[in-house]
Amino acid sequence: MFTSIADVRTALCEQQYIPSDEISTAMFLADRLGKPLLAEGPAGVGKTELAKVWAGATGRELIRLQCYEGLDETKALYEWEYSKQLLYTQLLRDKLGNLLSDAATLHDAADRLAAEEDVFFSERFLLRRPLLKAITSDNPTVLLIDEIDRADAEFEAFLLEVLSDFQVSVPELGTLVAKHRPMVILTSNNTRELSEALKRRCLYIYVDYPSLDAELQIVQLKVPELGGKLAAQAVEFVQQLRNLDLKKHPSVSETIDWARALVQLNARSLDKETLENTLSVLLKYESDLQRARRAVNQAASETPPRRRTKGQLPTDYENYR
Repeated sequence: MFTSIADVRTALCEQQYIPSDEISTAMFLADRLGKPLLAEGPAGVGKTELAKVWAGATGRELIRLQCYEGLDETKALYEWEYSKQLLYTQLLRDKLGNLLSDAATLHDAADRLAAEEDVFFSERFLLRRPLLKAITSDNPTVLLIDEIDRADAEFEAFLLEVLSDFQVSVPELGTLVAKHRPMVILTSNNTRELSEALKRRCLYIYVDYPSLDAELQIVQLKVPELGGKLAAQAVEFVQQLRNLDLKKHPSVSETIDWARALVQLNARSLDKETLENTLSVLLKYESDLQRARRAVNQAASETPPRRRTKGQLPTDYENYR
């Protein structure tokens, strides 16, 4: 579909996603080579969003498998609706009675019942979970396997077979082969080390926090109501927060939330009152809030704005004196 990296970049931008050159290249190669893409990096930098916008850019259905501890193949692949089977059995009880009524032996009755197994073990009773849904879809899909690092190693091993062959064996139905090979995007927040076998089957990209210019572009795209000067101050402030030793650094999504909060408060500058009232939009731990406030107060008391050096928190210092 895409003939160049530039085409990919343009398509993603049209979906309001600002890709780096590395992301555009990785998506182009994953599409052309038909290989899964493993996107690793901090939470909230746009890894999940990348799958969503790729589905939008290609016109494919997005199928999402959210991983978690204890996830097994029945929740990811398929389950049998036994209650529905039981209901059918009860409804067809009279028919079964007629079928077996003149059977001469138990063996004969069993053979007759076995001949009708397709009635009870068919796709009408198969509850498709995300993996099987992507494999059996009549149209091309984007399969998002989100936060694979949260799943157990056993599930990761099971996933290797699916990603290698894109086919699934259902004992009652046989082997189901993918009608269209889905575009697979796996995301990881790097909470545990993934196996080399999984990484070997995927193209790999590390999605880090964006540069100041890139993050400013994102904010201006997502929150155009925020004034240009304040947007630049806000993004620079967030960038400097990430230099602090925090338990959780603010994500890009939290930068966008903060920008929207500033719009709702009709903020004109990052003065003391605004920061005090909105800093919790960016930081979600009390220890991080206290550390950030100390850093801001120290920067405000020690260095005049005009002499601020790279690495210091940008604020409206006059309001701190």
